[in-house]
Amino acid sequence: MRRHAHGVKRGATGCTAIAPPRARDPSSSARAWRAPSHAVGWSDEPFSPAVPAPAMSAPVTFDALETPALVVDLDRMERNLDRAARYAAQHGLALRPHVKTHKSPRVAAEQLARGARGLTCATPFEAETMSTVCDDLLVAYPPVGAPRARRIAALPSSVRVTVALDSVTAVEELARAARNARRDVGVYIELDLGMHRVGVAGVDAALALAQRVDGESGVEFAGLAFYPGHVREEVAEQDDKLSELAASLERALSRFRAAGLAPRVVSGGSTPTLWRTHELPGVTEFRPGTYVYNDRTTASIGACAWDDCALTVLATVVSTAVPGQAVIDAGTKALGREPVRGADREGFGQLLEHPEVVVARMSEEHGVLDLTGSAWRPEVGDRVRVVPNHVCIVVHLNDLVYGARGARVETSWPIAARGRGQPAI
Repeated sequence: MRRHAHGVKRGATGCTAIAPPRARDPSSSARAWRAPSHAVGWSDEPFSPAVPAPAMSAPVTFDALETPALVVDLDRMERNLDRAARYAAQHGLALRPHVKTHKSPRVAAEQLARGARGLTCATPFEAETMSTVCDDLLVAYPPVGAPRARRIAALPSSVRVTVALDSVTAVEELARAARNARRDVGVYIELDLGMHRVGVAGVDAALALAQRVDGESGVEFAGLAFYPGHVREEVAEQDDKLSELAASLERALSRFRAAGLAPRVVSGGSTPTLWRTHELPGVTEFRPGTYVYNDRTTASIGACAWDDCALTVLATVVSTAVPGQAVIDAGTKALGREPVRGADREGFGQLLEHPEVVVARMSEEHGVLDLTGSAWRPEVGDRVRVVPNHVCIVVHLNDLVYGARGARVETSWPIAARGRGQPAI
């Protein structure tokens, strides 16, 4: 890489090499955080078990919440965070969780406190929001378009920024924005190892793109990235696809090493493949997102247990007029319309306490529960908790999350990075 005079150099070779997860210095990546000015309903009391919950004048129960509402079981979430952190440490992997699932600096700070190396973002707004708690961010989305590239380059200078990309256009856009911002930005070359969504398909083309990055001022080659999103089978049935992926990755790594561009970081991973990441030779960093809350799809493929599903949509039964069904106040605007993958039954969500009941159909504000396979018959006014098919979509539909232990609601926090954060004109 041709480093321009105003570039910030981090070590002799640019970005520092990834090391196994370790406890973070609270003054570094896990910074003290306060709500951005647009956050509404923010409580800055931590929910870490090391800090007591704030005192309340009276217990707050689910009955006190207006529905539909997002509720996170704090005990389950903390177990999910702890389990992934232990796995990363056990296998010497750097955990860089994707914030697309929770979109919350408060949850991100919990991940960093447990040893996460940095954070992964999809949008410039996520990166801007997470820069308040983390000084090492990966934007895992092509920076195509001058406005997007400018926002990435405009992140605080104290934050190490890396971007995954797969085209010369993206390289040029990002390099131009970085030079104008008088900074250097790391680049992961994205490989297509089977997902067929983004990523350079051939090793020769990927190597040529890395060499292009190496010759541009404002950007530096920092490693390789891939997303195994095509591996959606049950965890025990992923062998064939993971073997094929590992072979493809090893071929790419061999070519890069031979060309003198051995990547310091090889970044991959997903929640469906989380617990088998160590089986992929060469991977140094992994980026699961859903694991923090989990959902119906994740449970259905065995990547988590049903009792690991931490986030539910609290809803109220508003009608039982039609025999064999009940209507709740959570429809497409609360649950999304993501189909379920791998579950025995279809539908758009499943009741936490009555897993034999699914949300069979929806309109905007109505969800219809199919009761034909259950002896349970709710009454109007009853509260239910729906485990969504895809938790990331559901979080993005809401402004606020409530945190509970058992039946007691202890805290709340805003979904601070939802939306795009685009300027008004």
